[in-house]
Amino acid sequence: MINKNKVRELVEERMSELDNGLFIVELSISSNNVIRVELDKHEGGVSVEDCIRVSRNVEHNLDREEQDFELHVSSAGLDKGLRVLAQYQKNIGRDVKVKFLDSGSIEGELIAATDEEIIIRTSRKERIEGRKKKETIIEDHTVPMEQIKETKIIISFK
Repeated sequence: MINKNKVRELVEERMSELDNGLFIVELSISSNNVIRVELDKHEGGVSVEDCIRVSRNVEHNLDREEQDFELHVSSAGLDKGLRVLAQYQKNIGRDVKVKFLDSGSIEGELIAATDEEIIIRTSRKERIEGRKKKETIIEDHTVPMEQIKETKIIISFK
């Protein structure tokens, strides 16, 4: 089986050379040597060129004569949830939907993220007694990371 640490070293080596904010979201190697590397970038998106460069570094430094493998290098898509702290931090200021492990969910603006927790800001309109107009109520909710089942970016075309 192909050594996962070796593949990680090769990916990180090329990311370091590119020095453009790339980071690994997921790296897996299946039992039949299918290597999957998913990348994201601290600012902006991952380009096809970024994927090609990382792929070539892995491809050229692993010996197919020793072990055959299949390699997939891609960017983290919007269809997948946030999985690593760097992704949470990159998306501060964006609207997200967080599903909890037990049940339920919350939607709002991601305003902070640490290894232990995230903070989601919600707002709602509520009628205050003695006033004619509804007022906006803003609340910050702290969500521990271990209670999160999935966090997805809410895509809006407004």
